[in-house]
Amino acid sequence: DDQIERERASQHLAGGCCALAAIYLMGKFYVANAGDSRAIIIRNGEIIPMSREFTPETERQRLQFLALLRPELLGKEFTHLEFPRRIQPKELGKKMLYRDQNMNGWAYKKIEEDDLKFPLIFGEGKKARMMATIGVTRGLGDHDLKVFSSNIHIKPFLSCFPEVRVYDLTQYEHCPDDVLVLGTDGLWDVTDDKEVAGVVMEVLTSYEPNDPCRYTMVAQELVVRSRGVLKERGWRLANDKLGSGDDISVFVIPLGGPGNYT
Repeated sequence: DDQIERERASQHLAGGCCALAAIYLMGKFYVANAGDSRAIIIRNGEIIPMSREFTPETERQRLQFLALLRPELLGKEFTHLEFPRRIQPKELGKKMLYRDQNMNGWAYKKIEEDDLKFPLIFGEGKKARMMATIGVTRGLGDHDLKVFSSNIHIKPFLSCFPEVRVYDLTQYEHCPDDVLVLGTDGLWDVTDDKEVAGVVMEVLTSYEPNDPCRYTMVAQELVVRSRGVLKERGWRLANDKLGSGDDISVFVIPLGGPGNYT
């Protein structure tokens, strides 16, 4: 992240990205995630999550706590409190549900003038945005990113520190159908863990266990199915729902060595 900032100044480069990395070291996989990509292990049909997405929803309390400590980062345009919906001026003095950085549940508060500001976190699910700008809260770069039509920087709220999970391969017997799947959010936006596991098993069983291209074909099939088919109404999946409009990168890494098995 520091290197990207230096290059921004010396080479006038802007932008940022999420990061998902898997390192194999002395019999263990270390999976580090900063962003909204995802990694899962599929072992004997069982799904083992190896990461979690970092979004305004999952990191709500961290973001609110930072905004509470440093209110100047909000530029007098946002409030660190969260409300179920945007408050209207006519609701001043009335009670509404809210939650702050210490709350998992909701409570009532009397609406004050300061509460009319736009909430730091707004929306739900994939539509959740921080400062009405970005839907991911960890990653690298984005040092120049600002709230639209303002001088408020987003970067102080973005963390470049990944969450790391460890998987010990020596604790289990792995067959050639056991894999680690790494994918960007373009895959997971339209395909859940069970659907990915289904595609993995479907494709792998159509190839011989010793065929090295079987894992590449799984990755290719996951990309194709998530993108869908281009129709008059855009890219559509097999169930006619919208296909992924984001970039889709997929790696499928075998955990077990080659060999014949029944």
